Amino acid sequence: MRLASRRSPAQFLIAGVVGLIAVGTLLLWLPVSAARTPLSLLDALFTSTSAVCVTGLIVVDTPVDLSLFGQIVVLLLIQAGGLGYMTITTVVAVALGRQLTVHERLTLQEALNVQSMEGLIRFALTVLKLTLILELAGAAVLAARWFGEMGAARAVYFGLFHSVSAFNNAGFALFSDSLMRYRGDWVVNLVVCALLISGGLGFVVLTELGRFRRGRRLSVHTRLVLTLTVLLIAGATLLILVLEHRNPRTLGGLGAGEALLAAFFQAVAPRTAGFNTIDIGAMLPASLFVVMILMFIGAAPGGTGGGVKVTTFAITVAALWATVRGVSEPTVFKRRLPPPVVARAFLISLISFLALNGIAALLLATERRELLHTLFETTSAFGTVGLSMGERGSSLSLAGHFSGLGKLLVIAMMVMGRVGPLTLAVAVARGGAAPPRIRYPECKVLVG
Repeated sequence: MRLASRRSPAQFLIAGVVGLIAVGTLLLWLPVSAARTPLSLLDALFTSTSAVCVTGLIVVDTPVDLSLFGQIVVLLLIQAGGLGYMTITTVVAVALGRQLTVHERLTLQEALNVQSMEGLIRFALTVLKLTLILELAGAAVLAARWFGEMGAARAVYFGLFHSVSAFNNAGFALFSDSLMRYRGDWVVNLVVCALLISGGLGFVVLTELGRFRRGRRLSVHTRLVLTLTVLLIAGATLLILVLEHRNPRTLGGLGAGEALLAAFFQAVAPRTAGFNTIDIGAMLPASLFVVMILMFIGAAPGGTGGGVKVTTFAITVAALWATVRGVSEPTVFKRRLPPPVVARAFLISLISFLALNGIAALLLATERRELLHTLFETTSAFGTVGLSMGERGSSLSLAGHFSGLGKLLVIAMMVMGRVGPLTLAVAVARGGAAPPRIRYPECKVLVG
């Protein structure tokens, strides 16, 4: 216990994620987890990491290569990874009547990405309630939709699996073609999209919306998240529809309604879940570039998605726009952004950009694949999305055809995307360092 207390919250969080991945790896490595040939240790590690980091990149075909036991292990890892082990630990501690230590509260605060420890336990319980309510509601609708197609037991199982996978923005599916067979199904598409968006908004936003009353204003954070979410989804839907409407391998042969639904789905999914209703590998380079931007930006803080987060993107843009206009203090919704927040946003963006391109460069050297395919896979891993251009005729992600070293690099990218680049950097730097006692003279350096 004394050793654990010496760790910073960032280090404790990463240790928890690594621990979950290790447990999942051992379970998936068992012969009982495989439907056919037992998974190799590396494939078990990759699958466990993808599930805990709620990514959805696959190196084995989930419905074909995993047994029912293996699929349930993946489902539990998705749930644990989406909720976060600290949230689960808190709920268990409360149920047992145990008080959390200050260090545990700090770690929980870091995990939930909230600004204050006030009401932290109550908020963690609210997170659990919201998760269960939304997942069960989605599972019920999906089960009802699939009842006539699959029968009662299978429909309930499929409904629950895909609802949990969607809300946690994981993208694991029990169909080898993801959801392409339901491209024109409005029920499946809208339910999955609603779950993806709900999980991606973040629990702070969901909680505030649940308590919202007329006459009260939403916080700047919630308004910023909602505004950016609507703009990104609407803009991406329009761009994908315009770019792909003549592509016979994606939207070209579809009717207007089905094409709009497919474009909308593929605008929602990259923020950040690996479901797809059209062939990602068949999309045009311009459309893939749009998808990569969405994957890099990701969802909102404190949710189940990855990426640099929409608020980070918004703050960075606001700061750049203020600089261009010669304004010293950037603002959003007539509120001034504190310099530490702006600096944090730029730091996250820069670390993410450098790490993503560094891993992509290593993959290009080790795997010798095309630039677009490799960069897309790396961005998907960082954004914990799970979309992949794959290889023609294969249901696996492109990473499924990588070497052992290539898979390990993608695993590292998924972990970074899940815990956050800044959290990882702080953990590596051992965090909590004492402030410097010496203040050096200011210098002048030319930039630009």
